[in-house]
Amino acid sequence: MTASAPMLDRRSAAGIAAAVNAGRTSAVAVAEDTLARAAAYDAVQPQIWISRAAREDLLAAARAIDVRVAAGETLPLAGVPFAVKDNIDVAGFETTAACPAFAYRPKGSAEVIERLLAAGALCIGKTNLDQFATGLNGSRSPYGIPRNASNLAYVSGGSSSGSSVSVAAGLVAFALGTDTAGSGRVPAAFNHLIGLKPTKGRWSTRGLVPACRTLDCITVFTDDTVDARLVDQVVAGFDPADPYSKPLADIPLGQTRIGVPRRSQRNWFGDPESEYLYDRALENLAARAELVEIDYAPLQEAAQLLYGGPWVAERTAAMAGILASDPDAIDPVVRSVVEPGAEVSAIDLFAGIYRLAEIKRHADELWKSIDMMAFPTTGATYRVVEMLAAPVALNSNLGAYTNFVNLLDMAALALPAGIRANGTGFGITLIGPADSDRALLEAADTYLGAADLPSPPPLDLEGKMQTVKLAVVGAHLKDMPLHWQLTSREATFVGAFDTAPSYRLYAMADSVPAKPALVHSEDGASIKVEVYEMGVAEFGSFVVDVPAPLAIGTVTLADGSSVKGFVSEPRALTGAEDITSLGGWRAYIARGA
Repeated sequence: MTASAPMLDRRSAAGIAAAVNAGRTSAVAVAEDTLARAAAYDAVQPQIWISRAAREDLLAAARAIDVRVAAGETLPLAGVPFAVKDNIDVAGFETTAACPAFAYRPKGSAEVIERLLAAGALCIGKTNLDQFATGLNGSRSPYGIPRNASNLAYVSGGSSSGSSVSVAAGLVAFALGTDTAGSGRVPAAFNHLIGLKPTKGRWSTRGLVPACRTLDCITVFTDDTVDARLVDQVVAGFDPADPYSKPLADIPLGQTRIGVPRRSQRNWFGDPESEYLYDRALENLAARAELVEIDYAPLQEAAQLLYGGPWVAERTAAMAGILASDPDAIDPVVRSVVEPGAEVSAIDLFAGIYRLAEIKRHADELWKSIDMMAFPTTGATYRVVEMLAAPVALNSNLGAYTNFVNLLDMAALALPAGIRANGTGFGITLIGPADSDRALLEAADTYLGAADLPSPPPLDLEGKMQTVKLAVVGAHLKDMPLHWQLTSREATFVGAFDTAPSYRLYAMADSVPAKPALVHSEDGASIKVEVYEMGVAEFGSFVVDVPAPLAIGTVTLADGSSVKGFVSEPRALTGAEDITSLGGWRAYIARGA
C-alpha cells in the first residue's frame, strides 16, 4: 500500500449522501468500501480503534438505508460512514472511555448518535482516546497510541485521537470527538482537519461519559466546512432529557474586527515554525479584516483554573467510582492529574467560581471591540517519545490557547492553516461568543476561500525519516572546500535563499580553509545562503564536526521562516573583516580571486 492509494483519499459526507440519495451508488457499496479502507489502514494504525462494527451488522444497516431511500426518503447523511469516540454511547458497542475496567454496554445510544442514525449515517466503530478524555496528546490509552496521520513519529493530538486520524486517513467522512479543554480542536490542527466545538448545550451530551460535565461538548472532525455544517444541522437542537441542553440559537457575527493575542503574549514553546505559520495566517486575515491585539492574560488565567484550579475536582467527581474501587486500572498520568481534585474544598471552588465570573465579564466586554478571535490552536507539536518523557508539562503546552474556551462558554472552530516541514498540521481557531457557531462557519468559508491553503500531505504509511533543513553560508556551499561534509551525508539541495535583513557577515581571521562568521545584528542586511536537507542522525553527526568558534543555531530567512544554520560565538569576530556589504561568501571569494 502506498500513500497514493485511491482508497486513502479523504471523504465527503455531503458528496456520499448526495450520491446515495440520487441512486448513483448505494449505502451497501459505501459500507463495502469503508470496510476495505479500514482493513487496509489496520496495517498502519490498528490502534486508532477500540471496537468496530461486525461486517454483517454494518452491511445490514446499509441495506436498511438503501430500502429507505428506495421508498422515497431523502436522508441528509444517507450511507455516510462515521466513527465515534469511545466515551460516547452507541447501542451494540461497549463504552470503555479507554479503560477496560470501566467498560459497560449501554442500553441505548447517545442522543447525537440517534439523530445521526436517523439521518442515514453508518456507525463504523468506536475510536481510541486519552483515557477518560484526560489529555490533549493521544498517548494515554491502554489500547495503544494513535499517531499523527501525516507523520507517525508525532502525536495525533487528543483526547479525541482515534477520531481525528480516522477522518484524516480517509476511513470515514466524519467522526465525533469531545472537547473539555481542546480535545476537539488540537487533533484537528495536527491532522489538517476542521474541528467544530459547538456552544455548550447546542448538541446534547446525554450518553457521554463526563470529564467535566458542566464544560463537556461533543464535537465533530471533518475535511471541510460543508460537512461540519451538515453534521451540525442534523445533531444540533434542544434535548429535554439533558439538563445541560438549551434551545437552539444562532447569532450573527461581523467579520471586520478579529482579536489576536498581543505579540508579547504569544508563546511558541520553542517552535519557530508555529510562529511563522501563525504570522502567515494573520496576513491572510488582515487582507479582509482589522486585526486587533487583545490582552490574553485574563483568558490565560481562566485556562489555568481548569487544571491548576478547582475545576480539576469535577474530573475527580466524574471518576470517583473507579478511583475508589480500582485506582490501578487508571493510567498513571491520568490518575496523577485527577487525584488532587479530592483535596479541593468547597471554599476553593466558590473562590474559583467568583473569579471565573469576573473573567467572564471581561470576556463579554471584549466582544464590544472585536467580532471574533483568531488564536493559534496550539503553539507547538511533539514527537511521541518527547510526550512520553514529559507527559504533563508538554500536554499543558498544547492547551495554552484552548483551555479557556469552554470555561467562558464560547464557540470555536479549528481550521488548518499550514503544514510544518515534518508534515504535521498547524491550525488556527476562530472563537466567538456562545451561539455564534454558524457565523464562525461562514467566517471560515471566507478565510479558507482566500487563504490558498496547501492540500494535506500524503499519509505516513511506514514512518518517515526525520529530516532537518540546514542553511550554509561559507565553506560548505556547493563547490566550496567543505561541501563534501554535506554530500557524504546524502544531504539534498533545497534552494538558494537570502536571510532576513538582520545579519552581518565577517571573514574570520586565520581560518583554514577560509570561513565566514554569520552574526545576528539589528543593523544587518540580507546574506545569501544555501539550504540543504538531511536526516536527523546525519545532522547530528554533522554538528559534532562543527569547530568552535562556529556553532549551529537558528537562522531566519527573508520570508520569515526559520531553519538551522551556521552562527558564531563572539570570539569569531576577533580580527575578522566585515564583508556584509558584499552580500555573501561567494562574492568575497570572487573578490579575493
